[in-house]
Amino acid sequence: MTNMILEIPDGLAEALKIPPDEQIQRLYQELAVRLYQKGILTLGRARELAGVTKWKFHNLLGEENIERRYDTEELEFDLKSLESIS
Repeated sequence: MTNMILEIPDGLAEALKIPPDEQIQRLYQELAVRLYQKGILTLGRARELAGVTKWKFHNLLGEENIERRYDTEELEFDLKSLESIS
C-alpha cells in the first residue's frame, strides 16, 4: 500500500475559509468530488476518499451540480454489497 502525504504551507492553510477543525475533512471531500468529476476516481473510490457515506457523497455531488456516472465497476461494487447483506 502506498500512502501519500499532501503538505499545505501554514500561510495557505490559514487562508482557507474553512474553520480549522473542519479543514482536513473538507479538503478530502473537495479532492474526492473533483477527482470524481474529472473521471479520475469512481464514485465508490471517491466516496471512500471523502470519508462519507454513499448518500452523503451523492449530496456533495448534488450541491456541486455534478452528474453521476455508473459504470461496470460501480455495478460490481453494488452487486457485492447486495450479496453481503442478503
